[in-house]
Amino acid sequence: MTLVEAHDTDELRRAVSLGAEVIGINARDLRNLAVDADAFSRLLPNARGIAPLVAESGVRTPADARRYRKEGADALLVGEALSSAADPEAATRGLVRA
Repeated sequence: MTLVEAHDTDELRRAVSLGAEVIGINARDLRNLAVDADAFSRLLPNARGIAPLVAESGVRTPADARRYRKEGADALLVGEALSSAADPEAATRGLVRA
């Protein structure tokens, strides 16, 4: 199974045309590393029902995890929030409980 990442509508269309089995909607702009917290919700109408959706980047708190799940994310990709946490285990537990 392959996760195909999309940052915008054009990339999302390409992922769909290639038959992506799982689509990751990445909120991080790789040119400047800024995170657009609304990227997932903005692309969601074009992605819903096509493949399982992974919300990538911008998941820092349990509230972020709940918001993405409520919007329709099937899974979350979390990196920086855990790698920079003083207690990565506690941070992971908090996100999982959310």
